[in-house]
Amino acid sequence: MNAGDIAFPNLGIYLKNVPESISLFGFHIYFYGLIIGVGVLAGILLAAQLAKKTGQNPDLYWDFAIYAVIFSVLGARIYYVAFSWNEFRDNPLRIFQIRQGGLAIYGGVIAAFLTLFIYARIKKQSALVMGDTAVPGLILGQAIGRWGNFMNREVFGEFYDGLFSMQLPIAAVRDPGDITENILAHVPEGANYINVHPTFLYESVWNLLVLALLLIWRKHKKFDGELCLLYFAGYGLGRFFIEGIRTDTLFVPGTKAPVSQVLSLIMVLAAVAADVAVRWKKKKILKKI
Repeated sequence: MNAGDIAFPNLGIYLKNVPESISLFGFHIYFYGLIIGVGVLAGILLAAQLAKKTGQNPDLYWDFAIYAVIFSVLGARIYYVAFSWNEFRDNPLRIFQIRQGGLAIYGGVIAAFLTLFIYARIKKQSALVMGDTAVPGLILGQAIGRWGNFMNREVFGEFYDGLFSMQLPIAAVRDPGDITENILAHVPEGANYINVHPTFLYESVWNLLVLALLLIWRKHKKFDGELCLLYFAGYGLGRFFIEGIRTDTLFVPGTKAPVSQVLSLIMVLAAVAADVAVRWKKKKILKKI
C-alpha cells in the first residue's frame, strides 16, 4: 500500500491518497479539525431546530454553544493530560500543543454538561429541559467527529480480518504506539500494512443509532432530563464495548483498567438507576393523588 491509502478489502473499498490536511498559504489545515467543526455546527443546528419546535428560543442554544465549545476543548485536553501524564511530565509546555493531538471526548462531554448547568442557572432556565434539547445535537456531533479519526489514521482496534477489516499503511499510523504486538504478529510477510477493527466507524454508527432513539423517544419522555439519561446510557453502553477493542486506551493511574470503560459502565448504571428512581417516584406520587 502507498502511504496515503486506506482500504476495506473485504467490502471492496480501496481509497487512494487520502489526505490528512490541506495547505492554505503555507499553513496546514487538518481535516480532523475541519470535521470536528462540521460536527459542532451540525449539532448546534439540530439543537436550535429542536428548541424552535418545542417553543424555546433557538438563540439561547447558539449563545450556549460558544461557551460549551470553549470549555469542552479545555475539558477534553485536561482529561487526556490527566490520564497520560507520563507524556507531559518532562515537558509540561507540551500541554498547550493541542495541534499535535491529545483530546479525549469524555473530558469534553463532562465539561459540556458542567457548562450547561452553570449557563442554565445564570440564564434562569431549566438545565434538564436544555439538556434534553441539546443531547441529540451532541451525539450527532460525536458521530460526525469520529470521521476526523479516520482521516488521522487513529482510534482503531486490535487485529481483525473480518468483513469490516480496515487496512492502514504502517508508516501512516498517527501514533506507532497504537500498533500492538498482536497486530504486528498478523502482518503478512513482506507487507507494509496492518488489518484492524475500524472502531471509529463502529462508534460513529452506534452514535447515529442513539441519535435516532433520542429523536423517537423525545415525544414519549415522561420527565425532563430523561433524554439526558438515555444519552448517558446509550452512549455509555456502546463505548463500553468499543473501548474493549481499541488500542489507544487510557488507563486509570496505577491499574490496567481502561478509564473510559470504567466511566462508561458508571454512566450506564447511574443513568438506568436514576431513570428507574424518577419513574418510581412519579408513580408513587400519582397513587397518592
